[in-house]
Amino acid sequence: MSITAEGRYTQLASARQPFLDRAREAAKLTIPTLVPPEGAGSHTKYYTPYQSIGARGVNNLSAKLLLALLPPNAAFFRMVIDDFMLEKLTKRPGMRGEVEKALNKIERAVMTEIEAHAIRVPAFEAIKQLVVAGNVLCFLIPGGGMRIFRLDRFVVNRDPMGNILEIITKEEIAPDLLPEEFRKTLPKKYLTGSVEKTVSLFTRVVRNGDMWEVYQEVKGKTVPGSKGTYPLDKSPWIVLRWTKCDGEDYGRGYVEEYYGDLRSLEALSQAIVEGSAAAAKVLFLVKPNGTTNQKVLTDSPNGAVRAGNAEDVTVLQVEKFNDFRVALDASGRIEQRLAAAFLLAASVQRDAERVTAEEIRIMASELEDALGGVYSILSQEFQQPLVSRLLFQLERAKRLPTLPKGMVRPAITTGLEALGRGHDQNKLQRFLSAISPLGPEVIAQHLIVGEFITRSGTAEGIDMDGLVRGQEEIQAEMQQQQMQQLIEKLGPKGMDIVRDQMDPSKNGEAQSEPVPA
Repeated sequence: MSITAEGRYTQLASARQPFLDRAREAAKLTIPTLVPPEGAGSHTKYYTPYQSIGARGVNNLSAKLLLALLPPNAAFFRMVIDDFMLEKLTKRPGMRGEVEKALNKIERAVMTEIEAHAIRVPAFEAIKQLVVAGNVLCFLIPGGGMRIFRLDRFVVNRDPMGNILEIITKEEIAPDLLPEEFRKTLPKKYLTGSVEKTVSLFTRVVRNGDMWEVYQEVKGKTVPGSKGTYPLDKSPWIVLRWTKCDGEDYGRGYVEEYYGDLRSLEALSQAIVEGSAAAAKVLFLVKPNGTTNQKVLTDSPNGAVRAGNAEDVTVLQVEKFNDFRVALDASGRIEQRLAAAFLLAASVQRDAERVTAEEIRIMASELEDALGGVYSILSQEFQQPLVSRLLFQLERAKRLPTLPKGMVRPAITTGLEALGRGHDQNKLQRFLSAISPLGPEVIAQHLIVGEFITRSGTAEGIDMDGLVRGQEEIQAEMQQQQMQQLIEKLGPKGMDIVRDQMDPSKNGEAQSEPVPA
């Protein structure tokens, strides 16, 4: 007897538990609602951290990653064609430009799909889940849009190479959402108007050769009409992880790497806050056998004159200033480390009177380079499957022509690729600064300015097509300027003689006619 989806989910959940427990601990010190505690509901009271650097860091790092992976003002991929096939197509003059123009239309269609269905909103939530929990499941809805499943709502099984073999999700839905005929087969407590308000729906996706097989199950019974298949490289189910660990089905979150600092800062912040509240309390003490009356002191308004002895009254003080100072200094150093880890702007600028803009730019670039490994894994496991699935959906909807398999493919141009272009730009700037002492005349004599401009614009990710003039266009314009100057110098009659000399069809007498000075 084959195992049910619910039974298989229970089996795989045991391997997920250590990762889920760690994710909940990380969320508790950053944004507790990202990974709620077990059994959490609408009336759950979440833990409130004593510090906000964790939440600020998660939001800031997630926003930077979103802008790097899905930039709002440019496509994050390019459709590239096989070089040999492109060489065959471009034998006819002007064909290469037509091919590039057609591929650009496909890129715009995919980006329009992303904008139309607001995929960036759930993508931002998915990135925050990655930073905190290290794992998240994305589902691209066939009609448009994207759903996010937290780590406590799905399980995954991978082979030793990290390839996904099986995905099972668990979600609570109202029984009324199930097909009517299927709902009648369930126990009476799940019927309309019953006490049971929700029922567990399991969705199982299993790899079978070069296809994905999917079906949904409730109470061990397959939901009618839920079976389906997807091509292996065009599945709407995208499992993401922050880090790739050999032999593990799940990844580790970014917050987990700095959990020690976050926990230490939480303890110090709690001690400082509670100690400060105790120190801020004002309490007067009166000698029991003194001449000053306690009731007179309590009831007297501000500025009143009363009989009493000042030595009978003292103010209770917490003599812990030096201890608080030690805790404050320690928490400040930890905050600085966490700010640098989460790419907060405060960590870029050092504490000094004068900080140059170039210094800030270099430090920010170094911090961005630290995300190179994250860009690598997300480009393979998020951007590439996202584009492939969106292309597949547009082709099935007849909104795009079917692309030849193996000839045209999407190539990611953001993330790690953008970091490489940034380094190229830095090298070009340093090279120009190094040769600038030679003077503009020497530079113009030895440097091909047009090529330098083109490479600099490409390094910045700018489409240079139609923006920078080619060498032939520049030479043609220079010849035109020289001709205009010659016309102004010789006059119309002199130019007629020059044209006759340059025309090889004219006879020798016409060519030997002297040109007026």
